[in-house]
Amino acid sequence: MKKLLLLLLCVSLFGTLAGQEKQPAQKRKPKIGLVLSGGGAKGLAHIGVLKVLEEAGVEISYVGGTSMGAIVGGLYAAGYSATELDSIFRDLDADALLRDFTPRGSKNFFEKRNDEMYALTLPFKNFKIGFPTAFSKGLYNYTTVNRLTDHVRNVRDFDKLPIPFVCIATDIETGEEVVLHKGVLPDAILASGAFPSLYSPVEIDGRLLIDGGVTNNYPIEEVKKMGADIIIGVDVQDPLKTRDQIKGATGVLVQINNYQMIKKMDAKRKATDIYIKPDISGFSVVSFEEGVDIIKKGEDAALKILDTLRKLGSGIPIVKPHIGIKDSLCIEQIEISGLKNYTRSYIIGKLSFKPGNKVSYDVFNNGITNLNATQNFTSIAYSFDKANAGDPEVLRLRLTETPITRFLKFGLHYDGLFKSAIVVNLTQKNFLKRNDVASLDVILGDNFRYNLDYYIDNGFYISYGLHSHYYGFNRNVSASYVADAATLLNLETINVDFTDFTNQIYIQTIFAQRFLLGGGAEYKHLKIKSPTLQNLNPVFEDSDYVSAYSYIKFDSYDNKHFPTQGYFFAAEAKAYLFSSDYTNTFNNFTTIKAEISTAKTIARHLTIELEAESGLTIGDNVATFDYILGGYGYNTFHTFRHFFGYDFVSLSGNSYLKGAATLDYEFVRKNHLNVTANYANVGSHLYREGKLISWPSYSGYAVGYGMETIIGPLEIKHSWSPETGKHYTWFSVGFWF
Repeated sequence: MKKLLLLLLCVSLFGTLAGQEKQPAQKRKPKIGLVLSGGGAKGLAHIGVLKVLEEAGVEISYVGGTSMGAIVGGLYAAGYSATELDSIFRDLDADALLRDFTPRGSKNFFEKRNDEMYALTLPFKNFKIGFPTAFSKGLYNYTTVNRLTDHVRNVRDFDKLPIPFVCIATDIETGEEVVLHKGVLPDAILASGAFPSLYSPVEIDGRLLIDGGVTNNYPIEEVKKMGADIIIGVDVQDPLKTRDQIKGATGVLVQINNYQMIKKMDAKRKATDIYIKPDISGFSVVSFEEGVDIIKKGEDAALKILDTLRKLGSGIPIVKPHIGIKDSLCIEQIEISGLKNYTRSYIIGKLSFKPGNKVSYDVFNNGITNLNATQNFTSIAYSFDKANAGDPEVLRLRLTETPITRFLKFGLHYDGLFKSAIVVNLTQKNFLKRNDVASLDVILGDNFRYNLDYYIDNGFYISYGLHSHYYGFNRNVSASYVADAATLLNLETINVDFTDFTNQIYIQTIFAQRFLLGGGAEYKHLKIKSPTLQNLNPVFEDSDYVSAYSYIKFDSYDNKHFPTQGYFFAAEAKAYLFSSDYTNTFNNFTTIKAEISTAKTIARHLTIELEAESGLTIGDNVATFDYILGGYGYNTFHTFRHFFGYDFVSLSGNSYLKGAATLDYEFVRKNHLNVTANYANVGSHLYREGKLISWPSYSGYAVGYGMETIIGPLEIKHSWSPETGKHYTWFSVGFWF
């Protein structure tokens, strides 16, 4: 019986096994790998191809890319759909992709002054002038990609992304190909896209990396190694161009890079199962502003093989879960590496947020932009690390300080008061200690001038500074500016030599890079003489003055000379305590002045700017501290203020109130037509007599043309006043200094 049961069991088992052998083996679903080549802006065609792949139901198992292919592929691997990528790239600022645009609001007051004074800045080391190694650091791209990959910010193994991913970069020192499949995702994909001379290299694990297209612009082998059975490849590389087709330095670099790539592509093309080559002729590697058309080219190329793709896929369109882009993050700790010449407080001050707080992504990105605006770092990289759920979120800032700390700067200017001038500046960072900067302007031309500044920026803590300047001009002015001359000689105008030598020491603190509060002490020497009165006493003023002052400023204008939005506010109180008193008229007095303005775009390219300013004197001031109104185009200093309708140094008094309104129309990019109306009351102690706020005694109107140039604004203004019937035309060129 036992033998029979054993026999039946064996027969049954044999029959089962035999039956299984007769059944066909279950077919494994092939793994599809996607290879995206580099090609700069032409790589936007990858998005169009992805849209068709999703429509055909083709599920991608692995993604590999180089350069722009790495950027598009990395975001797709992170979970974005093709439609989402289309929307993302349509919304990007094409200009910002190619240059480090730093909004004016991201700069502190010292940086604003520097950027609005010099036309050319050159690194200067060991008595040699240098040039930047790249056109852009790519910071806009970096912050954008970081925000887009926030949902995978803690992933350090690219195989663990929604779609496994790999990209290629090149070691700039050895020329070796570097395969990136681990690390910080934004660092990896932007290193792969760091086009030589256009973007700065990216440092990863001690290696300085540039565009992977230099060594491997179509990483098919790497995608196959990941396990792909079928390869879909999208190639947006250029063929070799003729001499007439090569445009500019970028075109030359692309041509050189393409020599080896084209040789390698023959074999790679044959190894590609489905090869897609969009027609992107007519576009260049920097044609980002034509992104919509390039995406359409990719879509058109993929649609030509839609039937083939449907056979490969399910035929059912793929719908990916939507990725919501977070608008804030909580940073509990901040770790900073790479600091030598700057302190932690300096960095935190630039970031404008402290650890332990929830900040919006806009605030975070503004902080990174503020840090970049200092121009003290060749590289700014960061990552967010959180080992386990419940652990604190750590922001790890990796900074590389610029080895160049000395700069030569140049500027040109002409106006009707100071006349022609050229400024030569020497700036030295880390001059005496950490966080400091020293700057010397020597202004040569019709009127010699200089500015000397030394500033220690301590971020959130109190900062310190020294300032010294010498200003002077010679001009025929109204005789009322020097009352004695009118009395003695009955003159209407008088030639005046004016010099102002001022030295200040101050402390201040800055909030959000825009709001500044400070105070200090000032020594000033004023001298005014007239060559017209050589036979009489030609010197009207030759006194030293010591004062204490405080100030507050706020500036969110997007452009100093042609603002389209923002606010400006400044107020200063200054108490004059001592004087050598050349005129024997000195008594202690205090001056208070304030100005406020706002600009707003009210229609396409049409902006209105409203301004109000006032100054008053408490006590009996010396006449040379009267407020002087008139003219336009010069850099205001001492008590001199602009006023349309009247010539330079025309109106004076120890108190004034002025209002102005300007309409500016940008009819062509960086070309402006504008009209201005301004009104003022100027006189002696107007606030005592209640005349400060009354019907204005003086008015002026101006029409003008302005152009934004690399050396600063070029402006011509024609103005007149109904009170005098006189017309004045002012011409100015270059940044004001």
